[in-house]
Amino acid sequence: MTRPGCGVRGRASSPHAARGGRRVRAASRETGVAVRLTGPDRGSATAELAVGLPAVLLLLLVGLTAVGAVTAKLECVDAARQAALAASRGEPGEEAARRAAPDGAEVSVVVDGEIVVATVRAPVPLLGARLPALSVEDTAVAAREPGAAP
Repeated sequence: MTRPGCGVRGRASSPHAARGGRRVRAASRETGVAVRLTGPDRGSATAELAVGLPAVLLLLLVGLTAVGAVTAKLECVDAARQAALAASRGEPGEEAARRAAPDGAEVSVVVDGEIVVATVRAPVPLLGARLPALSVEDTAVAAREPGAAP
């Protein structure tokens, strides 16, 4: 006498049995009961996760670093613009830039005749203490206003 779901000789007649002869437990599509594999594929999801997880973490690291670099670049743009405008009015441009610049930024303001050039360079730390930092930079140019002190 054969069991239901088994072939003539007692082998499981499921799609899983046709792929390598693996035995399945409770493989019913009608009832929706999960299939439990025993054989060479057991634990393959864990191995795939162990291989794929570092790649996902690396992509996350690169994405967060890119967001940090864009944020620092925008802060450098704003700081350089404020420094150039302040220096064009005769005010100290470096002080204006330091208020808007990201932490650790280098600010330089050069007045060359009727033109003011402000440059802000800031480091972008990577999400790892031992990795080298990137650097973003922006330059703004403004004309000196008439009557401004040199």
